Amino acid sequence: MASSTDGVLAGKVALVTGGNSGIGAAAVRMLADAGASVVVGYNNGLDRARALIEQLPGANHLVQRIVLEDAATVRAAAAAIGDRYGRADILVNSAGFTRPIPHADLDALDDDFMDRMLIANVRGPFSMIRALTPLLRASGDGVIVNVSSVSGFTGSGSNIAYCAAKGALDTMSLALARALGPEIRVLCVSPAAVATDFVAGRDRAALEKQAQAVPLKRVVEPEDVARAIIACITHLTAATGTTIVVDAGRHL
Repeated sequence: MASSTDGVLAGKVALVTGGNSGIGAAAVRMLADAGASVVVGYNNGLDRARALIEQLPGANHLVQRIVLEDAATVRAAAAAIGDRYGRADILVNSAGFTRPIPHADLDALDDDFMDRMLIANVRGPFSMIRALTPLLRASGDGVIVNVSSVSGFTGSGSNIAYCAAKGALDTMSLALARALGPEIRVLCVSPAAVATDFVAGRDRAALEKQAQAVPLKRVVEPEDVARAIIACITHLTAATGTTIVVDAGRHL
């Protein structure tokens, strides 16, 4: 059965950071299925990124290394997109990492890790937005989707630094939505635990057990979050500064 979004993004150019795995890879596939040319941003895993674009419909896709800690690679990515396509319409900030640290163990949350969390989840996405804004603004119908987390407003998550960073990403997205309109919309998609390898030690059995305690009693898959990202781009065209929660009701 054809998707309702088939071809709706034909002629559009999308960049997905962290696009070679998990939620990012699911978003890459759906964007390509909708007709977009997709730039798969990655830090590690070049072979995985290349294998992904070989599976996509269409032939005008690109793999681009982006290290969020290195602003030069962010600027280089924006330049490469401008040179290759002459435009950018969609930015999905999906890159990130975390590590489980008990919230009560304050000493285990050292300054270096706190800094890395803030760079990956706040400074990095902002640098990416800043670099791509001229191309997105020129589109006249640009959209940025930041992949956040319910940790940003519940204070529950893999560690306190992760919660704080996602809260900052949410607030930054509100400010950017005001600053970048009307040419660019800015939205957040906030999942809870998703069936990926994002958090070390969280296997399928643990997710299934957690799912029994939430209203919808189901595990959230990467494709669930990717569909919300696509909806932000294709359907929620009168929305900006909005957060879409995709967590099977876990935050309730």
